[in-house]
Amino acid sequence: MATKSSIHIKPCNIASSEAHNRRTAEYIRNIGESRIYVVSKLSTDNEQWVNPDFGTTELRTHYDNIKRMVKEKTGRAMQEKERERKGKNGKIIKVAGCSPIREGVLLIRPDTTLADVRKFGEECQRRWGITPLQIFLHKDEGHWLNSQLEAEDKESFQIGSRWFKPNYHAHIVFDWMNHETGKSRKLNDEDMATMQTLASDILLMERGQAKAVTGKEHLERNDFIIEKQKAELQRIEETKRHKEQQVSLAEQELKQVKAEIRTDKLKSVATDAATAIASGVSSLFGSGKLKDLEQSNENLRHEIAKRDKGTDELKAKMQQMQEQHSKQIRNIQGIHNQELETKDKEISRLNTILEKAFNWFPLLKEMLRMERLCYTIGFTKDMVNSLLMKREAIRCNGKIYSEEHRRKFDIKNDIFKVEKNPTDNNKLVLTINRQPIGEWFREQWGKLKQSLYNSVQTEKRGRGFRM
Repeated sequence: MATKSSIHIKPCNIASSEAHNRRTAEYIRNIGESRIYVVSKLSTDNEQWVNPDFGTTELRTHYDNIKRMVKEKTGRAMQEKERERKGKNGKIIKVAGCSPIREGVLLIRPDTTLADVRKFGEECQRRWGITPLQIFLHKDEGHWLNSQLEAEDKESFQIGSRWFKPNYHAHIVFDWMNHETGKSRKLNDEDMATMQTLASDILLMERGQAKAVTGKEHLERNDFIIEKQKAELQRIEETKRHKEQQVSLAEQELKQVKAEIRTDKLKSVATDAATAIASGVSSLFGSGKLKDLEQSNENLRHEIAKRDKGTDELKAKMQQMQEQHSKQIRNIQGIHNQELETKDKEISRLNTILEKAFNWFPLLKEMLRMERLCYTIGFTKDMVNSLLMKREAIRCNGKIYSEEHRRKFDIKNDIFKVEKNPTDNNKLVLTINRQPIGEWFREQWGKLKQSLYNSVQTEKRGRGFRM
């Protein structure tokens, strides 16, 4: 007997998942939770697809983008909530809020593929402009049979010693908006009936009889809702159970870590705890294997041991280098101190000799002072030798520098000579044209200032009024 095709479309309420969970519990309150189950070994047959043009996997983000689009296109905010308005006859009419994102549930066959459902979604987009955003194929949901298998039941199969009745179905999430106008797509009863036929043709399912023929409300819709809510509640329960196991495992590992916190096993225990937590999280989301994690844990231990060994070797090498460096610095410092001590002794010896020379030759200090003065003025070495060693007079042209006045003065055929100070035989004096150099510099400086003063006065007189 072929399975009948049915699709149920409803708004996808993104913002109220908690309220949705409460409604789920109400649907299956009298069904018997122990009969609802998700067979994890069948989860590998599940498939999913996200529209690459969607731009984001978060429906909330896409919902917010639609709200902005509606505001831009229509100039009005999107009406999200149900509202009331008064009709022409004065009666209050309830107007449903906009449902820009809607979800459809399809009954499928065991061999239905993701490509089949995608083809259905593409055809819906071509005919009515509703865009498929996400598709999920669930082939691991159903319930256990407590009674004997019925003769006409061709879908149930045996797992171990029990019989399992699968609920093969697909969820397809549509964007129900016209992004050119900013308005919601309008599908009437005829469109929805055509969609039922389209699903049966593409998915090779038997089309159910229309309500107009049977005169009865379709049971498929309620069945879909119940089965869907059963599956969702089961997933919630499974998630809760895994989280409780995870918390228990983490508490056990925490106690163990606290017990061994002062031992050398701390690093290994922390790694084991992290591995156990990673294993629980991996099981919660259906990915990863415990053996792989154990192997990764072992590899991590080897890496830690290898790293610690390398670190210890590096520390030892650094310590050795620091000791060698400190030893070299001490040796160099010792040599330097010895050299300084030798130089200090030599300087002290030379100062003693120089002091004796000054006592034996009183004019030696004056000769050194004259030498420094001559070099400061600008004389060359040969000129200094002529003045001091040969005691000769020299004739010069050019410029000489005054350290006192910090400037140079012109000389022309002037005669320089080092002579004894006429007032003190133990002193020497440098003369220019038989005039002490100090007096000559001061005289030249006075002439320069007078010349500058005269130039200023002449300039001031030149700026005055003439009659």
